[in-house]
Amino acid sequence: MVIEQSQSFAQLISLNFPADNAIDFLQLAEPAELFFQLSPASLIEQALRRGEGQLTDTGALMCTTGRFTGRSPKDRYIVRDASTTDTVDWGNVNIPFAPDKFDQLHRRMRSFLEYRTVYVRYARAGADPDHQLNLCILTTSAWQNLFCHNMFLRVPDEELNNFKPDFTVLAVPDFKAIPAEDGTRSENFAILDLSKRTLLIGGTGYAGEIKKGIFSALNYLLPQQDVLPMHCAANVGERDGKSDVALFFGLSGTGKTTLSADPDRALIGDDEHGWSETGVFNFEGGCYAKAIDLTREREPQIFDAIRYGAIVENTRFFPGTSTVHYSDTSLTENTRTSYPIDFINNARIPSVAGHPDTIFFLTCDAFGVLPPIARLTPEQAMHYFLLGYTAKVAGTEMGVTEPQATFSACFGAAFMPLAPGRYAQMLGEKIREHDTDVWLINTGWTGGGYGVGQRISLSYTRALIRAALAGRLEPDQVRYQVHPVFGLAMPIACPDVPDALLDPRQTWADPTAYDEKATYLQRLFDDKRQLL
Repeated sequence: MVIEQSQSFAQLISLNFPADNAIDFLQLAEPAELFFQLSPASLIEQALRRGEGQLTDTGALMCTTGRFTGRSPKDRYIVRDASTTDTVDWGNVNIPFAPDKFDQLHRRMRSFLEYRTVYVRYARAGADPDHQLNLCILTTSAWQNLFCHNMFLRVPDEELNNFKPDFTVLAVPDFKAIPAEDGTRSENFAILDLSKRTLLIGGTGYAGEIKKGIFSALNYLLPQQDVLPMHCAANVGERDGKSDVALFFGLSGTGKTTLSADPDRALIGDDEHGWSETGVFNFEGGCYAKAIDLTREREPQIFDAIRYGAIVENTRFFPGTSTVHYSDTSLTENTRTSYPIDFINNARIPSVAGHPDTIFFLTCDAFGVLPPIARLTPEQAMHYFLLGYTAKVAGTEMGVTEPQATFSACFGAAFMPLAPGRYAQMLGEKIREHDTDVWLINTGWTGGGYGVGQRISLSYTRALIRAALAGRLEPDQVRYQVHPVFGLAMPIACPDVPDALLDPRQTWADPTAYDEKATYLQRLFDDKRQLL
């Protein structure tokens, strides 16, 4: 057994799992090797020695996640017990799992670890000390432990001896469930027990299941503390001599990471945040960006963050080199990179800021009918927040091979254990209290739907966001027109953006076809609203 820190095995168990913990993880099996709190350099060395990855020419560790290159939503469960039965919004998203089956599966996973190598990491989720979780994460691969080092908040060495975890994560890709015996749908699973504060992941090597599992736990726990958990990116700049905080809501592939990484603004975080009584705080200590078609010219901050200590998932090399071919989708279109947030040169550390001045709802409209930017009234803001309309981007989830129209309440229904109305009510109250401006941004198609039109230029989207943040799209600065179908207020001009682009109907060769498709999408909105 190997422990990098100066603690015995018995001490480590005592720290990880206090006597009152109902599922004492390591009592049934003692691993052959136990590595505790390895440094990134040691984890990279281990990963290379074990054949888990290769180094790229920038020093990043390239790994593959195996069969699963994205999340598997139908194999995500929450334990249904006395504390969750009346609080969780059960259904196709939050699938119930029996407590006895969870305990049985956990026992089998513990036994599976005997004679295997286990990597243990202490970490935190939540940059606000008043609203954070202390995590104990156990993985059987070195590269996934490095992923957790990158993605969660790192615990200073001087705090390790007195660190008391209050949530445990066990990720074992090689362990496969037996559906008929364990109560799962398939061999892979991600099961969250909110009462026992434990997350079990097996049968899948996709590291995103770890971070999304903890995000789901925070989404359940934080509203009890009057904190709104949000699936959004955040950055902060300055306007009129005052701090100017912006949030970017959106599902995977809509541009949260890309648009929040602005060289003129400090990055708070790229994916998951809380909004408390004092302001916004990041849940994470790193970024998990999509890497498809990545170039330094388009996304210089993300590109330059991929260096020693970073991870690239499911990418490939140019033949005969160690240079990453970011346009190679032979494994998946959901290629990713993970790196600590301080790899971004203007990251805000600690990742906290004041109350948001501006909110952007990002939607990747596969129909090509929504405007590239629209100013929302508070009522429209709540409508679009609850709808969470976008398109699933190819590769983000298993089985999705091309963009599909979808609705995900709160722009993150897959990770929201409570009823969507609870989060929407909290957001509405905070928007009104802090007089926050809200904008709808279409990062999808224009001139036609997917396969006919073209994706809206990133440079134009950036220009629209910069103009909104600078106050150049205020009603006293520019005239607006109202969309005849959606009722959205659209500016008729914006610096550095063609006027014709701002009215999506003008970009279509056949205006009648546009009207038909816009009316169709509005009917989808109306039908969905009836179900909310």
